[in-house]
Amino acid sequence: MDNRREFIKKTMFGGIILGTFGFPGCSSKNEAAKKQNVTPERKGKSVLGFRCEPIPTVRIGVIGLRRGGAAVNRLTKIEGTQIVAIDDIIPDRVAEIQKGIKAAGRPAAAEYFKEDDWKKICERDDIDLIYNATPWELHVPIALYAMEHGKHVAIEVPAALTVDDCWALVDTAEKTQRHCMMLENCCYDFFELTTLNMARKGLLGDILHGECAYIHDLRTQIHEKEFPTDNWRTDHYTRHTGNPYPTHGLGPVAQTMGINRGDRFDYLTSMSTDQVGLSLYANEYYGKDSSEAKINYKLGDMNCTMVRTVNGKTILIEHNVTSPCPYDRIHKLYGTKGFVVKYPEEKIALEPDAHEFLKPEAFNKLMEEYRHPLARHIGDVAKKVGGHGGMDYIMDWRLIYCLRNGLPLDQDVYDAATWSCIVELSERSVLNRSNSVDVPDFTRGEWKTAAPWPVIDMKSVFS
Repeated sequence: MDNRREFIKKTMFGGIILGTFGFPGCSSKNEAAKKQNVTPERKGKSVLGFRCEPIPTVRIGVIGLRRGGAAVNRLTKIEGTQIVAIDDIIPDRVAEIQKGIKAAGRPAAAEYFKEDDWKKICERDDIDLIYNATPWELHVPIALYAMEHGKHVAIEVPAALTVDDCWALVDTAEKTQRHCMMLENCCYDFFELTTLNMARKGLLGDILHGECAYIHDLRTQIHEKEFPTDNWRTDHYTRHTGNPYPTHGLGPVAQTMGINRGDRFDYLTSMSTDQVGLSLYANEYYGKDSSEAKINYKLGDMNCTMVRTVNGKTILIEHNVTSPCPYDRIHKLYGTKGFVVKYPEEKIALEPDAHEFLKPEAFNKLMEEYRHPLARHIGDVAKKVGGHGGMDYIMDWRLIYCLRNGLPLDQDVYDAATWSCIVELSERSVLNRSNSVDVPDFTRGEWKTAAPWPVIDMKSVFS
């Protein structure tokens, strides 16, 4: 276990596979900020619209049980699944999750908790899917190793922290012809699914601008020390600025606006405030002479990143985990025929009376009319099972459904890379006086002819 903890320390946001978040080969912060993107030569064939052979019973290995434990609970409630192996460096977690598996009437899973046991799970020949719910710095090495050993992969967010590692995921998925899905659960929240359906059916017209965010007061979590690896998020905040966690808000907006399916990100510019909130919190709750108060945090309290697409659309992405304010993902869509917003209250405005929001009766009628097929099919069950209000269950159910039926996944490796690369690119821009930074085309031009996501194309949701 000590070696695995040491691995976490050494790889903590230092660039895990191909590059470093210090941008290798750059002798100064300014050079790092100005680093140019290079599209590597394709090593396999495209996995846009990729289908695998149907897997009647999806055999799953879950790695990382602090968050993955809830996933195990949900997966045991989905038909056609088997939890084959569970892994965490904290043995008590493994034991607790094993109890839940048995209580669900499922066979006991193989238990792993040693330093490199995640490799042993990936090497097993009785597993189809690796469910990777580990801390950020382990997302890429586990995903690559799993795909290289023939496994499909589902990765917690963000999928990667550097552009080089995003390319590593893409290239390995193409080379091995394996699914690599980022577990962006917010794409399956009920309002997001409904407004996705509205947009797809033309109710909002041409969507020109979207706004999204991850605004979540996490100050109480940044100094967690219950277990040796619990402060990995804090460690990142001492090393980097920009937007380290863009995908919860960005994923649903990007899907709705057709990113990687007829449009793509072109370039971005990013700006951060000074860091104030973490230091104030540490001083107040730990004392000015505490080790927590002496930490030199680099992450600005508020980051605003603006992305422009090739087709002339724009998306604003915000990040703030240190200000005293309510949770907010914004989710605004500005169309030529209407407007929707989720936070702080779900609202819709439509032509010809878009100067005011729909009244409750009209709003509720519209929401029911455009309710997404996934929500209609399993929404009630999802709310009972739970997982951020049910969206986690919908995500897991849909993933298993696609694997069992040989369908393309709703989120593929190109989406994982495109949404996650904002982490490094936003920091590059912030460090270079908010100058624009080009966003790589991880599809290598195939966005121009790619079909819509299955979750958008209503005909294929249950094909």
